[in-house]
Amino acid sequence: MKRHGRSHVLERERAAVAHIMRARLTMAAGITREDRAFDDPHESRRTTLPILLTVDEAADLLRTTRRGIYTMIERRQLPGVIRIRRRVLLRAEDLLNWLDQKRAPSPEE
Repeated sequence: MKRHGRSHVLERERAAVAHIMRARLTMAAGITREDRAFDDPHESRRTTLPILLTVDEAADLLRTTRRGIYTMIERRQLPGVIRIRRRVLLRAEDLLNWLDQKRAPSPEE
């Protein structure tokens, strides 16, 4: 049975954001993909590959619009852009590193 409507889109968005946040937390803790592979013997090989985001997922992560993402890609402002024919994907790890570099230092730093 096919799912239609906004609820299906919201579920996918929540799952993508949760996945990105898990990646960010493990990256901040210094845990590599290889370390995670040893934690769970049933983890599939697919999770050890680079995480690729769609334009919609990247827009959600950066809290902007699809149009804004395409504009930043066109201006070559975003790292980790991969084009496969007409499809545009972004490497999540590169995007997260770029965000960390762009952030303003907090007063405690």
